Amino acid sequence: MELYLDSADLKEIKEAFQLGFLTGLTTTPTFMHREGIRDLDATIVELSKIVPVLQIEALGETAADIVADAERQLALGLDPKRTVFKIPVSLEGVKACRTLVDKGLKVNVHLVYTIQQAYMAAVAGATYICVLAGRMQDQGYDALTLIGDVVELVEAYGFDSKVMFSSVRNTEHVRNAIDLGCHTITVPWKLMKALTENNFTAIGTNQFIEHTRLITVTVGQAINTINPTVTTDISLTEAIVKMTEYGFGCVTVVDEAGNLKGVFTDGDLRRKLADGGRDVLSKKMGDFEYGTPISIESTQLLDAAAALFKKTSVDTILVTENGKPVGMLDIQDLKND
Repeated sequence: MELYLDSADLKEIKEAFQLGFLTGLTTTPTFMHREGIRDLDATIVELSKIVPVLQIEALGETAADIVADAERQLALGLDPKRTVFKIPVSLEGVKACRTLVDKGLKVNVHLVYTIQQAYMAAVAGATYICVLAGRMQDQGYDALTLIGDVVELVEAYGFDSKVMFSSVRNTEHVRNAIDLGCHTITVPWKLMKALTENNFTAIGTNQFIEHTRLITVTVGQAINTINPTVTTDISLTEAIVKMTEYGFGCVTVVDEAGNLKGVFTDGDLRRKLADGGRDVLSKKMGDFEYGTPISIESTQLLDAAAALFKKTSVDTILVTENGKPVGMLDIQDLKND
């Protein structure tokens, strides 16, 4: 099934055609008016240089007027092999369709609301027969049954016309077009971007990314560039200020030579205040006793760190290089931001 973009927004048109596989663009004077376009011809020429196939309106009260409008637009420099003229279905419209097809041009007979209209378009040699599903449904018509009937008509009688599903209002319409065996569909960019979205796909993709990160990235590559370290000669009050500045729930305590003494956490702070009151704030960091901190070497993979987080139920692990503290690994660092 061919996939067209339905738009007159130049920015989204350029973005959409970077996909590299869209068949072309359908647009209308209504779309262009909505976008505030004033020079219709100049816009058509610009679009023709961007998209592989451009479908544009050819209008007139008589078949001769419609043909003349198509020829006038071609004279702007459009490539007849990459241009499709959209003509509203009518007796004069299908007459103009036949004339343009005989000249080797492509025609989309649209605004089709009945199987009889579709039949006349097919007999007239329309390249596309376009049913506006959303617009029909808005008016209480059974658009899906009609589209299915038009597909059956074209295939049963061997017409060369392609049935186009247009006026797409939701992603379910795309499913409908596929189920009905439509030959082509034209979709607004907002909905086209949603066609590859699915919650289970997103969950699976995130799992693959996360697990790949765990077995390819080292702890040293993942840690924050900030190394929350204080020396033993500063007071607990100063250390609290440093913890706040660092934005960590702990700091590494080292002596003047940079040798590890331990790790002081916000939990330790609460316990010290409960035991010693406010007087403990004036003590030096070297006055406290420290247990062996939970640590990991920077060369270890994140997978090893994940196992350590799970085993110890902590949120932050000290990272070392040859026993020297170089930073802290937060449990959130396991995820790729």
